[in-house]
Amino acid sequence: MGSRELSFTERLYIIEVFKGLWLTGHHFFGNMKRHLARQLGLNRLKKGAVTFQYPEERRPFSTRYRSRHRLTKRDDGSPRCVACMMCETVCPAHCIYILAGEHPDPNIEKFPVCFDIDLGVCVFCGFCVEACPEDAIRMDTGIVEIAAYSRKEMIYHIEDLLQ
Repeated sequence: MGSRELSFTERLYIIEVFKGLWLTGHHFFGNMKRHLARQLGLNRLKKGAVTFQYPEERRPFSTRYRSRHRLTKRDDGSPRCVACMMCETVCPAHCIYILAGEHPDPNIEKFPVCFDIDLGVCVFCGFCVEACPEDAIRMDTGIVEIAAYSRKEMIYHIEDLLQ
């Protein structure tokens, strides 16, 4: 499948620039007309494009939205994770690292000595949450501001995930 030859007017780009300006103006004035009609009470059905004034005004997220990870705790305050390595195994980005240790309670086989998630690599797919048999990991914190000055700061350790 080859590319076609551009016509003379397409090579000048003048008409293409005006087409782009017309489309931008069409969207701008259309949204402005809908906003004005809504402010004057003439139109209650169709809203114009909405801009959220972040950070003062937060965008409403769905209840299913996947935000930063957290580990759940047992009643005694220990992590619910049993270090079964299911989340580490299913992670397509390989951003979870778990080191297992023997738990002092004989009813619990293992516990995570080290549980690290590299959020700089994570794709927020949610597979780790679905794979966990103990419901130990969740992505429901509502924290969407995940930024750091270095890659090392993007690695969240077990202490960070339990808060």
